[in-house]
Amino acid sequence: MPETLDPLLLNLLYTCMGGALTLLFMWVGCKVFSHIVNFSIPVKLAEGNMAVGLMIMGMFIGIGVAMGLVIGMGLN
Repeated sequence: MPETLDPLLLNLLYTCMGGALTLLFMWVGCKVFSHIVNFSIPVKLAEGNMAVGLMIMGMFIGIGVAMGLVIGMGLN
């Protein structure tokens, strides 16, 4: 293996690892938040509760943006 990796391959590796980390943090965030609230998130979503859906959407967007910024800053 060469001493330095091709920048394209390295960026692809960073992207894959960042995507996996983002999904992991979204899953952990949802589980932690599910323990904080006093209702079952999957049950409320199955009932069609839009407020719970928007809450989860906002949480996922926030975690995704935060992880994207951390990964993006790490590439410099």
